[in-house]
Amino acid sequence: MNPMKLFFQTLFKNPKTETKMAVDSIYDIKIKSLQDQALDLSQYKGKYLLFVNVASKCGFTPQYKELQELYDAHKEHLVVIGVPCNQFGSQEPGSSETIAEFCEVNYGVSFPITEKIDVKGSQQHPLYQWLTQKINNGQMDSSVKWNFQKYLIDPKGDYVDYYLSTTSPASSKITKHLKN
Repeated sequence: MNPMKLFFQTLFKNPKTETKMAVDSIYDIKIKSLQDQALDLSQYKGKYLLFVNVASKCGFTPQYKELQELYDAHKEHLVVIGVPCNQFGSQEPGSSETIAEFCEVNYGVSFPITEKIDVKGSQQHPLYQWLTQKINNGQMDSSVKWNFQKYLIDPKGDYVDYYLSTTSPASSKITKHLKN
C-alpha cells in the first residue's frame, strides 16, 4: 500500500467508530438476557454462535421460524442468539415481556434472546462493536444494514462471516459451516 495513503487513513480514522475493546474474546462481552439476567457467552464455548438482530414487526420476522428450525437441527453444536433492536424502522418497539411473549407464542422460540440493544451508532453495544469491527474481531469490518442480519462465530470464538437479512437461516452459506 502507498505509504502516504496509509498515513492519511491512519490519521483520519474515526476513533468513535473503531475502538479496540478491552476484551480478549467474544466470550468476555457482557450482555443481558431478555429476562434481565447476565447472559454468559462463555457457556457456549465449543459451539457455533449465530447472532441475529431481530424485530417482531419486520418483513423478515418469519425468519424466526427458520432460526428455530436451524437451532433445533443443530443444537448440539450451534446456539442461535436473537438480539432485539429497534433501530430499523422502529420495528421492535415492545418491552422485554412483549418480545418474549411474541417469540414464544408465534414461533415457539427456545433459543436465547438478549436484551434490546443498539447494533449501530454512538450507543452501539460492545457485542456489535466486536461483530462489526475488524480491529476487534480480527477478520472484517461490516455494518448492520437491517433487521435479521446474521453473524456466525466458530466454536473457538473466531469470526466466520456475516449474512444479510435476505439470507435464509437455512442457506448453505450458513449450514455448510455446521457440518461436523
